[in-house]
Amino acid sequence: MAERGYVIFPEFLPKDEAQALFNYAQNLGEPDWNIAGIGREQQHTVNTRVRSDQIRWLHPEHAIEQSYLSTMDTLRQYLNRRFFMGLFDYECHLARYQPGAFYKKHLDAFKGRSNRVLTTVFYLNPEWTPNDGGELIIYGESDTVLETVLPQQNTLVMFLSDTFVHEVQVAHKERFSITGWFRHNTSLGPRIDPPR
Repeated sequence: MAERGYVIFPEFLPKDEAQALFNYAQNLGEPDWNIAGIGREQQHTVNTRVRSDQIRWLHPEHAIEQSYLSTMDTLRQYLNRRFFMGLFDYECHLARYQPGAFYKKHLDAFKGRSNRVLTTVFYLNPEWTPNDGGELIIYGESDTVLETVLPQQNTLVMFLSDTFVHEVQVAHKERFSITGWFRHNTSLGPRIDPPR
């Protein structure tokens, strides 16, 4: 993280926890999923030409979701101790990419205009192959490809939200992941950001 601004962990959780998250995501019903949008608050819109995945925000009321949120809060505390980042909280959602779904090139935050600091992507599908598509592409300057990450179960990718343009290539079979953001507290006056 300190040298490149991103890091890839190939075995982030105990294998049974990663598999349990996959089983949980796979068994959710259609009403649990929402069409993903782009932008925040008043700028939030749905644009299926930019992204076509579906999402479900994680909440602590569900035990398996709380377990993942707790793990990420432990990671948040470690990052604050190690890098003095001042990370305030973490939000995340499950993402489902059905065959043909994608997310075109984008930044998760613009410098000085968002409280998102670090992006995380955790992959849930076992036995994923290059023929299945759905790779995460991380770009550097001048559209140089820095990493092509196959979405294999139990891999966590973490990168600076306002630095790395990235995209998800077209998935050829159903693909599950958890995307999240460690955030700063950017509250001003009566406006709470992040909202409670």
